[in-house]
Amino acid sequence: MTKSYQIAVLSGDGIGPEVVKETIKVLDAVSQTYVFELHYHNALIGAVAIDQANEPLPEHTIAVCKRTDAVLFGAIGDPKYDNDTNAAVRPEQGLLALRKELGLFANIRPVKAYNKLINQSPLKENIIQNTDLVIFRELISGIYFGQKSISADGRAASDLCSYSQDEIENIAHLAFQAADKRNKKLTLIDKANVLETSRLWRRVVQSLAAQYPTVEVEYMFVDNAAMQLILNPKQFDVILTENMFGDIISDEASVIGGSIGLLPSASIGTHTALFEPIHGSYPQAKGKGIANPIASILSGAMMLDHLGEHDAAEAIRDAVLHTINEGVLTPDLVKESTYSTTDVGNKIANHVRFRTGHRYQDNMTHSKSTII
Repeated sequence: MTKSYQIAVLSGDGIGPEVVKETIKVLDAVSQTYVFELHYHNALIGAVAIDQANEPLPEHTIAVCKRTDAVLFGAIGDPKYDNDTNAAVRPEQGLLALRKELGLFANIRPVKAYNKLINQSPLKENIIQNTDLVIFRELISGIYFGQKSISADGRAASDLCSYSQDEIENIAHLAFQAADKRNKKLTLIDKANVLETSRLWRRVVQSLAAQYPTVEVEYMFVDNAAMQLILNPKQFDVILTENMFGDIISDEASVIGGSIGLLPSASIGTHTALFEPIHGSYPQAKGKGIANPIASILSGAMMLDHLGEHDAAEAIRDAVLHTINEGVLTPDLVKESTYSTTDVGNKIANHVRFRTGHRYQDNMTHSKSTII
């Protein structure tokens, strides 16, 4: 009997629909090759949801997500809300609420330096070559979800950062387990010299370390970590950190690969898992066909890993690597490139269809010369 999976598709705003379209194209190709079925259920979130349903996360969207096996997410945000500091309802509130609703406490972001793209990074080749790390960011607590207040005269404001031991343990166990399967090293990034919440993080991780005796644990203040990530990213294997620090550190890490359009992510929790590129909605590129779909496509591969379709996931990663090595890339990576979002998606999908084991039979005909 053919395996079948139900997938919620939340394309969202800006370039979200464009990159998700290419991801579905690749997922359909790999599902045919590896013989399983994916059934998609579209729902609204973000600015498009506000425009059509007057709220950033409609109840219908929550219901769709909770009855599916995984959520494929595009991007969120729109200038008409971003530029209005008085807007009572914002697109991003939809994603924050969805993370909380689905219990998505762990955001997992792999960061890899591709040899073909070494020169696209502003960092020196000898610094970033062979970088391969994973960031575990706590996602549904901390300052983003803490109590917020503003004074009556609007001249003072506060945001509460709060964590419990259970919240820290949930994600710390996942990070330790990942480190145990990788290179046996975990780095906790905190600000324990200043913040009480960081001191709690450090105590909890120290207490859990005994359960993972083969994993070396390192503790690093976030300001130093931000510097070390640029000076020597290869020193990191698995990074564990809280919500806001993880948000900042993972975006900083995007320069290692040369483009934020390369980085996928998975959000894991107590309900349906969600998979999304780490980039934003990039409204300036909307409709121009220049958005890089690779981060979204790699997020689709992470989704297949979550569903247990590991061979199919690896086939996508192989196809992405092949496409990068062939130079079929969007302008964020190669300024003079004439390859479009669709071209990159087609290349990856065709490579998945025509590959045989580890020998590649790429029958795609190019109307454009390959960029070297």
